[in-house]
Amino acid sequence: MPRKPQWPGRRSAPGLAPAPARPAGPEPVGTTAGTELTSLLGPVRAGNAFEETVERLLTVIKLGVVPPGDRFPAERELAGLLGVSRITLREAIRALQQAGFVESRRGRFGGTFVTYIRPAPDPGEARRIALADSAQLSDALAFRMALETGAAQVLAAADGDRGQDVLLERLAAVNKATPEDYRRLDTLFHLAIAELTGSALLAAACADARMRLNDLLNAIPVLKHNIVHTAQQHTAIVDAILAGDPERARCAVAEHLDGTGALLRGFLATPTRAARPVTPASAGTAASPMTASQEISVSSHEITAGQEGGEIL
Repeated sequence: MPRKPQWPGRRSAPGLAPAPARPAGPEPVGTTAGTELTSLLGPVRAGNAFEETVERLLTVIKLGVVPPGDRFPAERELAGLLGVSRITLREAIRALQQAGFVESRRGRFGGTFVTYIRPAPDPGEARRIALADSAQLSDALAFRMALETGAAQVLAAADGDRGQDVLLERLAAVNKATPEDYRRLDTLFHLAIAELTGSALLAAACADARMRLNDLLNAIPVLKHNIVHTAQQHTAIVDAILAGDPERARCAVAEHLDGTGALLRGFLATPTRAARPVTPASAGTAASPMTASQEISVSSHEITAGQEGGEIL
């Protein structure tokens, strides 16, 4: 396979890249496959080597590309991917360790292991973030829509069989995921579509779009009904891509992401108190009309119930 062009800061599409070589014998527990890392890690700018190294590693951790308990590639390989010295890499890892994101272990099966565990969903905090800049949320949703629908179109048009095994593997993984690991595997599914296009720029942009919404998405509870519905839509996306139908692929992704936006807006809407029932002044007197504010008052429970048809991610 010809080598794909690269650009500063990113590498070739991870869905098509081979897994890093492993030592002979049993596979150590907690070793990441690492194939997704190549679209998120790449030579950093010399003037901000330390800061960008920390940022890249945090992106990989927060998106779940390297999940809790798994380890990053060996120091030499990781430094090579990032284009930094091993001293700079060690400083970045030390900073992440002090912040509680990773830990370093010695020995034959040692290395840098992810210890970060995504905190429990906090819709109140997510709502505060969303309300702080509602325009930013809309912007991020539009950014993601443009990128992911485009990626699906490109992949479907390129070759119906391109990356078929990887795509089906990601689909099967997210469809079998437990609620605790659902969002991480959903992320890998969506990123795989962009990665398999072979465009490092597109893969990096889709990862960026996901990071812009990551904290808000993680604050939304995983609903059983949504898992089933989302599995159907994920399958429709894959079917369209493998059939080589760009327009059907675009529409399938657009429908899925429209649901995501609806669910986010529903859960992050400002809850208001439900209107109190109006009690007549006396048995013989007609009830007073509700005020305008009472008529439009909606409880947070009603918002949640009304959005169960939307998508999780």
